[in-house]
Amino acid sequence: MERKAKVKACAAAAAVGALALTGCSGDEGAQTTAARTSAPVSPGPAADLQQQYEKVVDAVLPSVVKIQTDKGEGSGVVYDGQGNIVTNAHVVAGADKIQVTAASGGSPLDADLVGAFAADDLAVVKVSGGPLRPASWGESGEAEVGQIVLAMGNPLGLAGSVTNGIVSALHRTVSTKGEGAFQGSTIADAIQTSAAINPGNSGGALVTLSGQVIGVPTAAASDPSIGAAAAGIGFATPSDTVKRIVPQLIRSGKVSDSGRAALGVTVRTIVDPQSGQRSAVAVVEVELGGGAAKAGVEPGDLVLSVNGTATPDQTALSSVLANLRPGGIASVEIQKPDGTKKKVQVTLGELPGGG
Repeated sequence: MERKAKVKACAAAAAVGALALTGCSGDEGAQTTAARTSAPVSPGPAADLQQQYEKVVDAVLPSVVKIQTDKGEGSGVVYDGQGNIVTNAHVVAGADKIQVTAASGGSPLDADLVGAFAADDLAVVKVSGGPLRPASWGESGEAEVGQIVLAMGNPLGLAGSVTNGIVSALHRTVSTKGEGAFQGSTIADAIQTSAAINPGNSGGALVTLSGQVIGVPTAAASDPSIGAAAAGIGFATPSDTVKRIVPQLIRSGKVSDSGRAALGVTVRTIVDPQSGQRSAVAVVEVELGGGAAKAGVEPGDLVLSVNGTATPDQTALSSVLANLRPGGIASVEIQKPDGTKKKVQVTLGELPGGG
């Protein structure tokens, strides 16, 4: 079973005008620095690796842009030669104004929202003109744990920043909390990486040493013991998902073939007023003719579990469904208003979205 982590989306809340740095000063420090000489870099594996890093940065960084909205900021990756740029849905959610700045700098370009699919936290914006170079998109399904990767984006407003790390794990299922106009997401097959992911990195590029973008950095794990991001634990939406969802958004602004399962119900989380604990999800509406309706699920029922996995809240339910496929059959335990419990077999539909 895929592990789930508490994560938070990494779009910066506001642009950073300046960054305070602490440095050394004084005559002794200056003399010591001046007295040092630079040793030549010896040829060998380390030098080869450094040169490869530099080649990848030169090749890919021009495809990574800074995205600024009236709500905050983040990053984006140029998808094609028509000005379409991939970013996270939470970066542009609720924005009335979107501007894109190329990695090489220059004046910001006005951008229009083409479409968004919140379930996978993906969106496409489009600009006209500007020195934009499409990225090369790789196959995330071929990624391996231990593989060296670079994260490129605009953390804390620092345009064109690059961090390095490895693929720490594959096939994670991660959920991000909703905020403002963004209702949250649950991403299946997410890539976990040790490359630093900070606010503003959202929507950027996770890149292999061959220059292929295999993921879009989306979230960082949150450590509840300190109430802050956990260092070295970040997550990216896989490129295979990007390549399935983004062309649909470009064509119509919507997603009809999401590849994601749906029960065919609208639900809300039930919270125990005494303990404050989430206990189940209540069915508010049932899609006419959908799998749940055909299985006898009705408004007022509680969904207790799916395929034996407890669903105490909407996030848990989304996490289970994210790893199932349309057309499959799920065993759903429900509780009727009179307290009786039963298991029903639901033929899963497909989760639509966008627009």
